[in-house]
Amino acid sequence: MRNGTESVGASSSSSLSSQQDTEDDRMIALVLSEEYANLDGAVARRLSNLAPVPHVPKINSYIPNMSDASLDHQRLLQRLNVYGLYEVKVSGDGNCQFRALSDQMYKSPEYHKHVRKEVVKQLKDCRSMYEGYVPMKYKRYYKNMAKVGEWGDHVTLQAAADKVCHLVKQI
Repeated sequence: MRNGTESVGASSSSSLSSQQDTEDDRMIALVLSEEYANLDGAVARRLSNLAPVPHVPKINSYIPNMSDASLDHQRLLQRLNVYGLYEVKVSGDGNCQFRALSDQMYKSPEYHKHVRKEVVKQLKDCRSMYEGYVPMKYKRYYKNMAKVGEWGDHVTLQAAADKVCHLVKQI
């Protein structure tokens, strides 16, 4: 009997958490829609006006030392400067890829949960595009990626880029 009571308590606690998440999502959607209205297509114009910078891949034949790492970082900063961009540091809590994407899309890292949710939706909706790049059962992969604190990878970054590209085309 005691176990039954505990599971009911856990279920109602889970339900309250789910309701809070839904309410948070609605608030984020409202704020983001207001932000988009204020931008009035500025993001699409900014993205479409970017001119490509030739990229020459660098192959390391040895483990870089601190001086090399500093030079690489300087080169990154110079490239960002060409586009009028700058480096922003985000919390390294396992949500860093999603925080960085949130910062770039919404000018705040605080919408990382919303970004993660949209990326996971993209992964679910377009399974055939990404499944071949995932080294585990696909359903398990996107369920893991839905968890806050799970590190993003090259597949989630591609899914985010594809999602943004689709949204920009709609503008």
